Amino acid sequence: MIAGLLVVLAFLTVRARFNDPDMWWHLKMGEIIWTTHAIPTTDIFSFTTHHHAWIPHEWLSQVAIYLAYKWGGYSGLMLWLCLFASAIFIGGYILCTLYSGNAKVSFLGALVVFVFATVGLSIRPQMIGYLLLIFELILIHLGRTRNGRWFWWLPPLFAVWINCHGSFFLGFIVAGIFLFSSFFHFRMGLLVSERWHSRSRKIFIYALILSAAALFLNPVGARQVFLPLDFLLHQHVNLSSVREWQPLQLDGQRGVIFLVVLACGFLLVIMRKSELHMDELLLLGAGIWLAGSHDRMVFVFGILAAPILSRLLSASWDGYDPETDRVWPNAVMIALSLLVAFLAFPSPGNLAAQAEEKNPVGAVNFIKTHHLSGPMLNDYTNGGYLIWAMPEHPVFIDGRAEVFEWSGVLQEFSSWATLQTDPNILLDKYGVQFCLLEANAPMSYVLPLLHNWKSVYSDDRSIVFVRIAPSTP
Repeated sequence: MIAGLLVVLAFLTVRARFNDPDMWWHLKMGEIIWTTHAIPTTDIFSFTTHHHAWIPHEWLSQVAIYLAYKWGGYSGLMLWLCLFASAIFIGGYILCTLYSGNAKVSFLGALVVFVFATVGLSIRPQMIGYLLLIFELILIHLGRTRNGRWFWWLPPLFAVWINCHGSFFLGFIVAGIFLFSSFFHFRMGLLVSERWHSRSRKIFIYALILSAAALFLNPVGARQVFLPLDFLLHQHVNLSSVREWQPLQLDGQRGVIFLVVLACGFLLVIMRKSELHMDELLLLGAGIWLAGSHDRMVFVFGILAAPILSRLLSASWDGYDPETDRVWPNAVMIALSLLVAFLAFPSPGNLAAQAEEKNPVGAVNFIKTHHLSGPMLNDYTNGGYLIWAMPEHPVFIDGRAEVFEWSGVLQEFSSWATLQTDPNILLDKYGVQFCLLEANAPMSYVLPLLHNWKSVYSDDRSIVFVRIAPSTP
C-alpha cells in the first residue's frame, strides 16, 4: 500500500516535468546509436568543436530513453520518467525498510528521498544512475547482514552503471567507505564501529576488484573510467558556469530542508543517545560535502541520509506485523493509487504544450520556413532542443559541457554571453550568419546595436538575428 502511495507521489511530481534542456540531445544520441548500431566517440552535433573526441559515458541510458520515445512518442518518454521516479522512491523505501527494520517509519525515509530527488527528476541518464546507487546500498546491506553472496551482484551492477551514468564513481566511493569501516571495531561515546566477519570482508574485496575490472567494459576504456576525475579536476568553467553545479543555497527552500534533516539527525543522536555507526558518519559527511558543493548533489544526500534517519527513528513507531494485515483494505488502497496515477498521467496534448512552452519552437519554424543558412549561434540551454528539432543546422553549443570545455568553446561562449568581450570577435571567428537567442539574454539587447546585425523574428521566448551583408558603394 505504501509503495502504491509512492507511485502516486512520483506521477504527481513529474507530470509537469516533461521537458529538460538536456533531454533532447540524449534522445538524439540514443536514436543515432539505435539506428546506426554504432556509438559515436567524436562530437557530431556542433561545428565549433571540430569533431573533438567525445566520451559516450551515458550511451546505454540514451538508448533506453530513445526506445521509450520510439515506443510511445512523448507519452513514452513521460512514462519512462514516471516509472524511474517511482522506482527511485520505492527503492529508497525498500532500502530504508531493510536498514531500519521498520516498514512504517521507512515511509518517512522514502519522503526524505522524494524531497531531495525533486532537484533532479527529469528525463536524463542520472535517473538510472541514482537508482543503481540505491541498488548498490541494498546489496551491500544484504551482503553484510545476511549472506556475503549478495556482494557478487556488484560487478554486473557496475558493468551496467559505467555505461549509464558517471555516478558509478560515487558508487565506488560509497563502497570504499564501507570497506574502510569494516576493519574497525571500537566504541567512542555514541560513535561505534563493528568489524565485519573476515569471510564477508574477503568476498566484498573480491567483488570490488571484479567491479573495478567491469568498469572497463565500455566503448572507450580507461578514458571513460576516469572521466569523473577529469570533470572534478579540470572542468573549472563548467563547474562555475552551469547552474546545477553551483553550491546549495542554504537560504532557499531545499537548503532549509537540508538543514532541518541534519538537525533532526543530530537531535535524535543526542537526545535519545542513539548510536551512530562509523560508516554512517562517513556517508553523511560525503553527502553533506557533495550537497554543499553542488546543488544537484542533494539528490545523493537524500539517498544516503534516508536509511540512517529511518534507523534512528525506528523505535518511534511500532513495526509492521504481517499477521495483523488486512488484505482487502490494502488491495483497495493499491487499486485507488494506481487509478490516481493513471488519471494524473498527462495527455499527449499536454506534453506537446509543455515542450512548446519551454523550447524555441516558433523560432525553429521560422528558420526552417525562411531557409536561413550558414553557421548558427545559439544559447547554451537551447542547444539540446536544436540538436533534436533542427539536426540540419549544427549547433554552436549545447548541454554537453565537457566537450566544449575540452575544446575551449565553453570559455569563449561564457565570456561572450556575459558581455565580457567584444561580441564581434566570437561572431567573426566562427563566421556566424544568424543567432537564435533567448528573448531575455543579455546579448539580445546588444546585437541590435551592432551595425551588421538585425532582428528578423521574435516572440515571448526567442529572438532570431541575421548578419546583414555589407552594402556596396
